[in-house]
Amino acid sequence: MPHTRRQAVTIKHVAAEAGVSLQTVSRVINNEPNVRPQVQERVHAAVAKLGYVPSLAARRLGGSRSYLILALNDRDRTIDGWRSGEGTDWVDQMLLGGMLKCAEHGYRMIFELVDTHSAHVEREIMAALSSLRPDGVILTPPHGDNPTITELLTRQHIPFARIGSVGDGAGFSISMDDAHAAEVATAHLIALGHRRVGFITGSDEYALSGARLEGWRKAMRAAGRDDSEELIGRGDFTFDSGIAAATALVSLADPATAIVASNDQMALAALHVAEARGLAVPRDLSIVSFDNTPVARFSVPPLTAIAQPIAAMTARAAELLIEAKQGKPDPDAPSVLPFELVVRASTGPCDG
Repeated sequence: MPHTRRQAVTIKHVAAEAGVSLQTVSRVINNEPNVRPQVQERVHAAVAKLGYVPSLAARRLGGSRSYLILALNDRDRTIDGWRSGEGTDWVDQMLLGGMLKCAEHGYRMIFELVDTHSAHVEREIMAALSSLRPDGVILTPPHGDNPTITELLTRQHIPFARIGSVGDGAGFSISMDDAHAAEVATAHLIALGHRRVGFITGSDEYALSGARLEGWRKAMRAAGRDDSEELIGRGDFTFDSGIAAATALVSLADPATAIVASNDQMALAALHVAEARGLAVPRDLSIVSFDNTPVARFSVPPLTAIAQPIAAMTARAAELLIEAKQGKPDPDAPSVLPFELVVRASTGPCDG
């Protein structure tokens, strides 16, 4: 006998079986209000009888929710990282946290790249909002600190969450305590006897860069150490900027014996500078990084690093946006998630 494909069960079949409209089925499967208990029972019975699994399109028929969360990431940095092969797993961790949390609630997360510097950024975002109608937007750095973007979302009455944005403003704020993390990283080096601890900043576009710098200053001042400008290397999160900053720090008349770098790429650059200068790590130069992406674990030597809760922050952002759409009250304070200092072989006692 010829093989026959079993017809897929759709929301139309459920509606016909229960004797209700498509919109009523959608309201029932989405737990929407204003549906009589008897009708709910008929719809649930039809779903069970037919083995119906709701599709996203069916769930959106109710009209009040799209069941989509839109995440915006920086276009240039993401593409540069992919093309150069020097990207980190920041994006992977962000997707992991957001997608898993969305799936728990029957949502989908859509990932879009946006150029925060573009004169057409509003048009780009409006096009995405119009086509997707997301229930909320997750802004990754530096989008959460861009007033053009945050004001646009506010005008459109779309809930949004700002990951890694430590400033005041609209939207949900989700971060780790970047200032305290830098303070802990610096204090670790000071406890090892380092007097000259240099710091490589991130891009000034990111509010967290300033917070980390202030954390370094606080630890240095608390220990009575020099926190002058010569010990600050101005980086922008790229490998090349890390090379320039680390070179300057180890070339001082009284050179740095330790460096805190604001991300793994710049810490890896400091490792390369040390090798080029014949400096052994950690005997001659200790290095602490931020992010704790795979490069930190697999470098030689493995990097001591601040582990950011990237997946957890994105999961929390998605959770807050979904709860907002469900009408749950907003939290009273920003969400600050814990970090961890992971000590590895790139830090050791100062011999000098």
